Amino acid sequence: MALNVEQKIKETLEKNPVVLYMKGTAEAPQCGFSMATVQVLKQYGMSFKTINVLEDHEIREGIKKFSNWPTIPQLYVKGKFIGGCDIVTELHENGELEQILKSKA
Repeated sequence: MALNVEQKIKETLEKNPVVLYMKGTAEAPQCGFSMATVQVLKQYGMSFKTINVLEDHEIREGIKKFSNWPTIPQLYVKGKFIGGCDIVTELHENGELEQILKSKA
């Protein structure tokens, strides 16, 4: 039996401490916001799972409903929605992202 989209998302978040729902992959981002978010995360030298929403329309729409956030990329740490590119960049610049990643990962 196929999992519904919300179950798939929850399962991914439970299995991976840091997850980025993005357009494209970490190696080949397909939008500037996804690229910027990947670049911020790579500075911390920790592994993170990426989900390419362009490969799965259900996930692309489902993650927006799941987080109640209309845009991609979306960063999750230990299952908690952190934010999109602007929020991740702001947290990185003021030092909070490092604390979030250290305490959760």
